[in-house]
Amino acid sequence: MIYLLLFWEFFKIGLLAIGGGLVTIPFLMELTEHYDWFSKQQLADMIAVSESTPGPIGVNMATYGGFNAAGIAGGLVATFGLVFPSLVVIVLISKYVMKYQSCATFQNILLGIRPAVLALILYAGCILAELAVTDIKSGFVCLVSFALVHHWHKLHPIIFILGGAVVGILFEL
Repeated sequence: MIYLLLFWEFFKIGLLAIGGGLVTIPFLMELTEHYDWFSKQQLADMIAVSESTPGPIGVNMATYGGFNAAGIAGGLVATFGLVFPSLVVIVLISKYVMKYQSCATFQNILLGIRPAVLALILYAGCILAELAVTDIKSGFVCLVSFALVHHWHKLHPIIFILGGAVVGILFEL
């Protein structure tokens, strides 16, 4: 039964989280309220790890949550549940996108989806801020990090991640 539940919950996330991995965060937060697969603190830690390791955040979280709930098989089932809708949608879209890409209605659909996806990503950012900024020190590190990323955005992201790790050690965050 746990495998069916894992598949279903992560299938819904995969189906509804249009816009990429960060859009899965509100859905993953909801899972922390209904199941003991991972806590909000574990979610925050996994987001940090997922953002600094290869692979999409949603896939990493599905694997982690499924593994916590039901071992290796649970991780595989949850991951498959998350990616299955995307696989089906991409196959269907690829069949029709070339045919309708010059259609005004299709273009209007895409133009309408973009701001909605941005809103979901911004909302995910708010959730991340809630999880990551827990005191004045972490808030200060966040603001300084944002300013540095904004100013030196052409640097490789790993530099900022490693810098954050060093700051975390130095300031005992």
